[in-house]
Amino acid sequence: MNERVMNERVVIIGGTSGIGLAAARRQLSEGRDVVVTGRNPERLRDALDELAVLADTLSTPDASDTSDRPGTSGAPGRVSGSVVDAQDEAATREFFAGLGRVDHVVVAATGSTAAGPFRSVTTDALRQATEGKLMAHSLTARAALDILSPTGSITFVTAASAGAAMPGTAGLAAVNASVAAMVPVLAVELAPVRFNAVSPGIVDTPWWDWMDADAKAETFAAYAKSTPAGRCGHPEDIADAISFLVGNSFTTGVVLTVDGGARLASGA
Repeated sequence: MNERVMNERVVIIGGTSGIGLAAARRQLSEGRDVVVTGRNPERLRDALDELAVLADTLSTPDASDTSDRPGTSGAPGRVSGSVVDAQDEAATREFFAGLGRVDHVVVAATGSTAAGPFRSVTTDALRQATEGKLMAHSLTARAALDILSPTGSITFVTAASAGAAMPGTAGLAAVNASVAAMVPVLAVELAPVRFNAVSPGIVDTPWWDWMDADAKAETFAAYAKSTPAGRCGHPEDIADAISFLVGNSFTTGVVLTVDGGARLASGA
């Protein structure tokens, strides 16, 4: 296991479910210390229990496994977590101030959907979506800079809706495009800290629970049929992409689209 990685610490904001939790599992298996946050105490407790079990499993060498895959041997990272609302600037700054040095930050915080026909999307829905995503990412990045390693990284999680031109997603597109637009600017302005983002297509996570089961199944089936990959994404697909952005010290200012090729099928 890479000694440099074993000495690193990564904070995952919104790391208690979906993409954030998958990223936490991946970072832990690579040997980094992992700190996860979430707004829901019960969900945080469940995530920490799961990650603790994973850490125990990784710390037990498997004699039958002779590969050099990350996390299959050696010491896994340590796990901790806190209840933090990423929309609360004071709480977010207090959280980071109490951590000491941090090497990497992944922001997987999400807000309300603001989905639906543009004429019917309410002002409140747009405001809540902006605060839950754009503001949460911005506030987190600013708070993290105070204690972030100068050779570290911040990785945002935006969404492919930013450039998909899909009817009924204007609110989503606006918020996610705003997050993506910050990336190249911050990569230059705040260098040598690296700023990147991953931009997922449709991924099967609890975020979609706002839809009823039939509508969700129909949406997922249509997406899978339209993509070259022939399926919707899994949280682990996005965690793999995040792992690359965190670990590759020559990559900055990149918004990495991971959508199963949906952008190709749409001609975008």
